[in-house]
Amino acid sequence: MNMHSATDTGSSEARFAGAHLTDQRGAAAVKDFQQKIPELLQLERLMREHGNWLRSRCETTLLYRDQHFPVYSLSLGAQSAKAPTVLFTAGIHGIERIGSQVLIAWLQSLLERLQWDAELQERLQQVQLVLMPILNPVGMYLNRRANGNGVDLNRNAPIDAEGRVPVLGGGHRIGAFLPWYRGRRQGQMEAENIALENLLRRQVLNRPFATVVDLHSGLGMRDRLWFPHAYRKQAIGNIAEYLALKTLWERSYPNHTYIFEPQSIHYLSHGDLWDYFYYQSLAHQQPHFLPLTLEMGSWLWVKKRPRQLLNAAGLFNPQTQHRHSRVLRRHLLLLDFMVSAALNHSNWLPDAARSQQLKQRAQDLWFD
Repeated sequence: MNMHSATDTGSSEARFAGAHLTDQRGAAAVKDFQQKIPELLQLERLMREHGNWLRSRCETTLLYRDQHFPVYSLSLGAQSAKAPTVLFTAGIHGIERIGSQVLIAWLQSLLERLQWDAELQERLQQVQLVLMPILNPVGMYLNRRANGNGVDLNRNAPIDAEGRVPVLGGGHRIGAFLPWYRGRRQGQMEAENIALENLLRRQVLNRPFATVVDLHSGLGMRDRLWFPHAYRKQAIGNIAEYLALKTLWERSYPNHTYIFEPQSIHYLSHGDLWDYFYYQSLAHQQPHFLPLTLEMGSWLWVKKRPRQLLNAAGLFNPQTQHRHSRVLRRHLLLLDFMVSAALNHSNWLPDAARSQQLKQRAQDLWFD
């Protein structure tokens, strides 16, 4: 392996390990980062400029080719253990940098509004927002899907599919020279995923209600909101809550363009992080945990500009400025909605009788 975690994520030092990396980088390193991972520098700038609102933490620092890559988490809003929580993650696949860009753009907009919007300030006193905008900084720096060890972080969790998975694409242990590599050892997660798990245990799985939006790009010409399972074709245990959330979204914004569905409709995969964390939530007796994956339909960008396939990142990211700006705007409403849904979860979560009806509807809709 050529990459390791330079800090112990469980130590008190981990909180500050990356806080001053901007100042510690030499001019050549800053120029290198500006060319290869400007998203990280933008995130650090927001952390410096908005420390009055943001609580930032370096969950771990990755050492790769003598460069240090911090994995940051940011929190804002309520700190009470009783507050509902929304976790936003992006950059699990380094080549899908548009997810990190969308999340950072939304965060920047939110921070600017907090300077003057008293209503937003009041709302955030009642809900906790947690963000990990660049989970795989080394992969993003290298412009590739996997991390610095060649491991696909979303095939790395200790959970195996109960059915046939796509060859290679469903996850494998052949070697890091092939994409979708799960890692050598069963049950051993990469440092980035351990950092994410520590964050979940500390700030998400101990809340009365929590949802997740994990931003990706790829697969088709439509934007999709996927929810577990990825490892089996059976309905997840809280399927009624997912259908209630889908219904709430569609009634609130009837002209939306998202497809809301379980991932297993398309394919199964080994090692899916959100399958694993869903079952961790049950072990922690978390009553309501709803992870979602936003899959931005990047094939549409290729259809409109086929020559971007000549660029290694062209299949996963818009390559023209006007389309890039449009994508940064496109998902802001969804992210705002997820905050409102968490804050007002008691107004739409189904009771026992309604849950039975929704389970049957979900079975008819997705699994028959």
